[in-house]
Amino acid sequence: MAVKVVEKIQRIKLLNVPIDIIAPEDVEDVIYDFLKEKKEHNIVLLSLWDLLRARRSGEYRLYISRAELVIPISKSMITGIKFLTGEKAYRYKPFDFIISVLTTLEKREFSTFLLGGRKKILNITEKNMRQTFPKLRIVGRCHGYFKRQEEAIIIKAIKKASPSLLLVGKGVRGEEKWIARNNVAIGQQGIRLWCSDIFDVFAEKKTHPSAATFNAGLEWMGYCFKNPLLYFRLFPYLRYKILLLIYKIFKWY
Repeated sequence: MAVKVVEKIQRIKLLNVPIDIIAPEDVEDVIYDFLKEKKEHNIVLLSLWDLLRARRSGEYRLYISRAELVIPISKSMITGIKFLTGEKAYRYKPFDFIISVLTTLEKREFSTFLLGGRKKILNITEKNMRQTFPKLRIVGRCHGYFKRQEEAIIIKAIKKASPSLLLVGKGVRGEEKWIARNNVAIGQQGIRLWCSDIFDVFAEKKTHPSAATFNAGLEWMGYCFKNPLLYFRLFPYLRYKILLLIYKIFKWY
């Protein structure tokens, strides 16, 4: 049932959505292998809500299925994989995973392009990243919420800069799907990675969950306090649990 995509990566499916199993100690080697290849590599940080969205959205599901690396970030996905397949999967905190990627880039003096966020936030992000990763080459940046007619110029700038990593945050039209829709136009090499609030975290305008909170799978509580409407996610969560049971009974894994 498991298929090796590249060495050290094991691709499985959870409710018919692809997910990759990769041990923390192998992340740096895998990222470096991606960087050595003269082709594009999309990395997806997949939450439970993204997984459920992929089941009903053909475009988003296609984007995930074509990604070179699909990283689970929700604890309920890890327990779901164990329940259905018996496989041990590894969960990653988005901010920590991105730090690992940037550390790998800095060690070899690779480059990155920052796209998304508000202008002020992006300026602070670049400043903080230059201090934290002095050998990382930031070859360009563009804030989000740009006008549609400006998009072609931005894509051209990204292609010309040819970054090792295109790091994309909120503010781009279509969010993650912006990468898929412009995959060919922005060049044929480098890693592309989306994380909605990454620039807010780098700019210290938003905190990320503590390790203890994340490991306990309780990071969602903080988001619910800020936006009570998120409590309604209880219903898709229950649906997820029912789907796991159905897949287990009928052995659809």
